[in-house]
Amino acid sequence: MTSRTLTPAEAHALVVDTLTRCGTDPANAVPVAEALVGAELTGQYGHGLRRLPTYARHVLTGKVKGRVQPTSQRTRPGALLVDAHDGFAYPALDMALEQLPEMARENGIALAGLHNSHHCGVAGLPVERLAQQGFLAIFMANAPAAMAPWGGRKPLFGTDPIAFAAPVAGGDPVVIDISLSKVAKGKIMAATQTGEDIPEGWALDADGNPTTDAHAAMKGTMLPMGEAKGTALAIMVEMLAAGLTGALYAHEANSFFDVEGDPMGVGQVILAIDATVFGPHATTRFADMAREIEEMDGARLPGRRRQQIRSELSRTGIAADVSLLEEIDGLAR
Repeated sequence: MTSRTLTPAEAHALVVDTLTRCGTDPANAVPVAEALVGAELTGQYGHGLRRLPTYARHVLTGKVKGRVQPTSQRTRPGALLVDAHDGFAYPALDMALEQLPEMARENGIALAGLHNSHHCGVAGLPVERLAQQGFLAIFMANAPAAMAPWGGRKPLFGTDPIAFAAPVAGGDPVVIDISLSKVAKGKIMAATQTGEDIPEGWALDADGNPTTDAHAAMKGTMLPMGEAKGTALAIMVEMLAAGLTGALYAHEANSFFDVEGDPMGVGQVILAIDATVFGPHATTRFADMAREIEEMDGARLPGRRRQQIRSELSRTGIAADVSLLEEIDGLAR
């Protein structure tokens, strides 16, 4: 497949120009571009430029309101509720990330919940931003139904990512980012675009049979990470990200991948903890743990691979399929 290399600045401009052309306010297009380019730079291509055609079509059909601005209210001294108003998640996330540091410094801990929201991309990115400012952070998001309860057949939970980051004295943050399915559904979406098969064990088809066909997997269900443990964690995420915030549960939400339909209305929750809340020792102790892992033969510290990829791609550029770029160029022409 033929590809073209874009600098991060070129990829950012491509996203902003495309979404603006399709009816998105530039103030909203910029944080979307930062998130999609950020995904590309960490090697999470299923959450990168491949999402742009769907995002743009969501704006064109009204599934996402491209011109609305998020609003927020403090419901408690350490609690913030952000309404995305059926717009993109990223402007609403930025609003939360702007207010959480001050709230967490004042209270030791602060929580933001988002509702009436949309796809939130790479969950590790917002927690990493907080960790770079000296906070431990936990992020959870629900997504349209893709996984059945353990032993069941009907999709009830999303792939529901959980991310955690911690600041490390003298080093980059530790960043943990997991999907509660064996893989993120974005990887299967990417396989439908490239025409590649997926490994067996990722998903079941609509009849409940194992499949390597990406298109059949998109119509079926994802297999959970850790079997019953993965679906138990999905219950936790659904209750926190949707039940607590007033968002739609996974089984009530429309697909991220369908162009038509009502807004998704999903939710996210992000927790920030001041690393000095119990004293000045924490980031040094985190560094001790990180060092123990990194010095062990064969072990790898979560987050380091993505940080290395980001450093490399920031220099060498982002490879984008020419066919994808042609599709993007044709949107709303």
